[in-house]
Amino acid sequence: MVPTYNERANITNLIKSIHKSAPSAQVLIVDDSSPDGTFKEVQELMKKDKRLHLLLRDRSIKGRGWAGRDGFVKALAMGANLVVEMDGDLSHQPKFIPALVAPLLKGEADVVIGSRYVPGGKDMDRPFHRQLTSNLAKLYLKLVLSLRAADPTSGFRAFTKTTLQTIRVETLKARDPFTVSEILFRCYRLGLRVKEVPIEFVDRTQGTSKLALPTLLKYLGKALLLRLGLGFE
Repeated sequence: MVPTYNERANITNLIKSIHKSAPSAQVLIVDDSSPDGTFKEVQELMKKDKRLHLLLRDRSIKGRGWAGRDGFVKALAMGANLVVEMDGDLSHQPKFIPALVAPLLKGEADVVIGSRYVPGGKDMDRPFHRQLTSNLAKLYLKLVLSLRAADPTSGFRAFTKTTLQTIRVETLKARDPFTVSEILFRCYRLGLRVKEVPIEFVDRTQGTSKLALPTLLKYLGKALLLRLGLGFE
């Protein structure tokens, strides 16, 4: 399940890479009616690819969090037993998908995080200031939300069907990238087993990042609201 917005430059290569690493997987693209026509590229690919699916959302309700929520709901409706969530910019490399799903298939975990910060993991090619920001956010989330994961902001994760049902994924509130922490907070609070496996995170080479400074500041503010049990979107 891949939420996308303006990822036309990356989407074809991403889908090909997913099929190479996980040939039996169904690929669900959740696109917020991207102005660059990402969804049109997917629609063309679907004509020859039966493993590819598109959930096209109204741009007026766009948002990484709501796209992910709707994508999870759609994946469950399609009959998924395991769902891997990843970004559409190739920073999450599909070659790591087998490592993410292995602990779920073995019954060793309920949630698996692709982690930059466990032994063997790497945060590659990103400028120093972005790595520093990521590390500060990680420490803040550990403090405020008691997220024990080494990489609590990673959006490259795998879930069992039961996990998504247990956290009531259809009730997720965060509209923006804070959804990553909202989900993990629910998993820990409900006592689910969270495991991390190493990945190499590669900074995007095409398109632009969606995580601007104002978004990050809102992200950190929402962590406090979540801890206090207050509402947000």
